[in-house]
Amino acid sequence: MNLFQKTIVILICGFLSGNGVAQPQNMVTVMEGVYIPLYGVDSMAVKVASFHMDVYPVTNSEYLAFVQKFPTWKKSQVKRLFANKSYLTGWPNDDSFGDQLQPNAPVTNISWFAAKKYCECQGKRLPTIDEWEYAAMADESTADARKKKSYNQFILGWYERRNTYNEAIGSTFKNYWGIYDLHGLVWEWTSDFNSVLISGESRKDVDKDSNLFCGSAAVGASDLMNYAAFMRYAFRGSIKANYSIKNLGFRCVKDVEDQP
Repeated sequence: MNLFQKTIVILICGFLSGNGVAQPQNMVTVMEGVYIPLYGVDSMAVKVASFHMDVYPVTNSEYLAFVQKFPTWKKSQVKRLFANKSYLTGWPNDDSFGDQLQPNAPVTNISWFAAKKYCECQGKRLPTIDEWEYAAMADESTADARKKKSYNQFILGWYERRNTYNEAIGSTFKNYWGIYDLHGLVWEWTSDFNSVLISGESRKDVDKDSNLFCGSAAVGASDLMNYAAFMRYAFRGSIKANYSIKNLGFRCVKDVEDQP
């Protein structure tokens, strides 16, 4: 294969970002950096390695294709250990999300187990809290907009709206990284959603799924005025892995080094 042919293959499989990192289809690259999380045992700066993130949350139509391919995750067949009774509660049956839900709206009423399995079947994974928060602290023009009044007002204003889970993906702004809907449509699962409440020397000492579903006392916050983030962390700390909630969806990420 000559150089021209290789270039065509790269462009078909995924476009190149400004720094030459190949991006998978429908994903963008979030470049490595350092940020200070709201909550953490040490409340110190955390280094986040570069990763690819889905541009949009997973939709109803995408999840329908998944359950048709993997029937054990259908509404009537999923084990209660992995999803409570609210799992896909808006779907009238196993093979339809009905007329009330938009096909291109984020899928919700999905448990952590189901979201995790979906991502794995795509060759991806759920983002960590640090990855999600790092990507989500951007507005349209700034990688870290957390000190901007307009940024926080937008998120708090969304919290007051109803039924945004049934709005089409791409309804909100495109952020600095090229990602839509991190704020404005649904909450989103993370791989270690409840680890911030686990006692121990560090959040990063958690390596078993069973440790992610219960917690002890919270620790100090780095920004006492970031009400929007407080609400996210409080929400994460109140749920369990088999919960399925109507305003809780997910998206996937992929390690940069996984690319050929």
